[in-house]
Formats: sequence, C-alpha cells, structure tokens
Amino acid sequence: MKLEKGKLAPDFELADNQGGKVKLSDLRGKKVLLSWHPLAWTSVCTDQMRALETHFDDFEKLNTVALGLSVDSAPSKKVWADVLSIKNTKLLADFYPHGKVAQDQGLFLEELGASGRANIIIDEKGVVQWVKVYDIPELPDINEVLDVLKSL
Repeated sequence: MKLEKGKLAPDFELADNQGGKVKLSDLRGKKVLLSWHPLAWTSVCTDQMRALETHFDDFEKLNTVALGLSVDSAPSKKVWADVLSIKNTKLLADFYPHGKVAQDQGLFLEELGASGRANIIIDEKGVVQWVKVYDIPELPDINEVLDVLKSL
C-alpha cells in the first residue's frame, strides 16, 4: 500500500523518544508532517531531524506537528535526540513489529531493512495532501516542506 494524495492516512501508534506514544488520529485538528529517515546516527538523517527541531516554532505557527520516524528503537531515538539537543520534536520508533508503519505506507525497503526517506503532509482531517520520496543520500529541503504547508 502506498500513501496517496486525497486518501485517508492509516492510523498508527508508535513510541517516541520522550517516553510516550503518538497516535496519528489523536492529532486531528492539526496538520502532521511525517518525516521518514532510514536510520538514526547517520549524517543526512541527523541533518533532517535537526531541521525539524530548528523549525519547530515555524511548524507551530502553521498548526503542524512535525514527527521524525524510522525503524530504530525508542531507547536509541531517545539517546540520539539527547545527543542532537532535540527537545521539542518527537522522534517515533517504528521498531516492532519491525517497520510495520513504513510497510503500511509503502516506504519500507526490504534490501535495507529500513524505511526510505520521505516527507508526508497530512491535513487536519487525516487526509494525505503531499508525499515526496527522496533518494537515500538526499537531504529534504525543509523550505519546500514549509512552503507546501503554507499553501494548504
């Protein structure tokens, strides 16, 4: 299954780096950015998650919750977020069953054992409005994401 613009995003609940859980349907009323990265502790993924944290206030002004997702475990995400000084942005662990949410969204790469890199914007009603998949080594342009959010 692939996420498509105009379709309802499938619900999920994942552990986060802050010791809690995030359920997508609980975020209705806000836009949601699902920012998928293959693996924590890698350079491009680090820059991608730092960009979310740097623009946390911009996302809030746009009524948007930005979430970083990968197949790493929640304890790994917690330590990684601490090392990167990510205090506001929630980093979600699609760890067990391994990569299930990434699989449900058509983003799991079997040969890598991880998700691909992608940004998905979901509107206040839970409907997918924008999907962009990137090559693994490509850093997503955070300004492009912000521009898309402003246009919604």
